[in-house]
Amino acid sequence: MNPTPNFRGYFPAIVCVVCDSPIDALVALCVPRDEAMMLVTASWGSGETECIVATLHGGRPIAVLRTPEGRWAACNAFLDEMFATPQEAGRRLDRLLRRGRRGYVGYLPHGPDAAIAFKKYN
Repeated sequence: MNPTPNFRGYFPAIVCVVCDSPIDALVALCVPRDEAMMLVTASWGSGETECIVATLHGGRPIAVLRTPEGRWAACNAFLDEMFATPQEAGRRLDRLLRRGRRGYVGYLPHGPDAAIAFKKYN
């Protein structure tokens, strides 16, 4: 039995704040600045990435997603279930969004350290 959960697929993410850099977005989600810098550096090891996923102390998953405008959305990520298609994740995101909140669908191709794509949902 594989003890590692399957972190491959699409996931909904609710925007908390939009920032100018991925480091600022991680700091806005309560990641210490030095750890945020290490996460960003590690994520760009194989080229520039468009999504960074992490788990805060206490187990809350977060994601920082590059927006179509080139900014960075600091998001609460819902990694409890991964979806095979962006449409499925978008339907779940629609159920999660309320009171004018914005969200995105993120994509993890191989694991939490390899997030590269997303689709915007309002």
